[in-house]
Amino acid sequence: MFLIIGYVVILASALGTYAIHGNLLALWVPTEYVAIIGLTIGYFVAANDIKIIKATVGAIPGILKGSKYNKAFYVDALAMLFEILAKVRKEGLMSVEGDVENPDASPIFSKYPNLLHDHHVMEFVTDYLRMMVGGNLNTVEIESLMDVELETHHHEAAEPGHVVSSIAGAVPAFGIVVAVMGVVNVMGSVGSPPAVLGKMIGGALVGTFLGILISYGFVEPVSKLLEQKANEGATIYKTIKMVLLASMSGYAPQVAIEFGRKTLGAGVRPSFSELEEELKARKGK
Repeated sequence: MFLIIGYVVILASALGTYAIHGNLLALWVPTEYVAIIGLTIGYFVAANDIKIIKATVGAIPGILKGSKYNKAFYVDALAMLFEILAKVRKEGLMSVEGDVENPDASPIFSKYPNLLHDHHVMEFVTDYLRMMVGGNLNTVEIESLMDVELETHHHEAAEPGHVVSSIAGAVPAFGIVVAVMGVVNVMGSVGSPPAVLGKMIGGALVGTFLGILISYGFVEPVSKLLEQKANEGATIYKTIKMVLLASMSGYAPQVAIEFGRKTLGAGVRPSFSELEEELKARKGK
């Protein structure tokens, strides 16, 4: 929503101020639009493999949606971890083997559909619970493995933002290419009347205008939003990591989830009392 509002403000500012003293029709040079868009698409396809292209195209629609990583989501995550760790503390690690192997049928995991439907989050939780059940790795080894996995995950999640940022840096240059092509065309018509030459030169300069406007006004905001989405998506894994490591270090479930709660930003972090009340309410159900 805010992306659309921002685009409207950008267009109103750029075209509105120009319209005060100029003719908007002078900016309508279809061939320049086609050339810049074609060059941009060509750059995108040439600079990336099919996996990155698919990931980038698939990530863009997500910037128009609100974030699912709100306070309610993290309360669910912490409550789910508390339940599974409480079961471990009461009945032993082997008691959660069935939950880990078949999360869809788990009486604990099935209570949290928002998390259960997030394949990557559930895989992260169950993989490390499985290692805990196996008992062959210590806390230091688990933490090291988590760090490597999180680094890989964040690199993949951040790739679409980097790709779009690279495109934003290239578009102004494509605008210059189009402008130079227009100037070359003008030089081939030097015998034409001044009015005709002026119109041709103006049309050529539209390429530079379009390149800069499209880059910084339209493409760059998309890259920033993609980066923000990637950063948002990384927090849940850090939270899970801290909770599981705290549990492996011997802390009680109530204390372990406090480690996870502290990883959250102010906007999505439940207070200690909010989380405690929520856990009590869910325990009574």
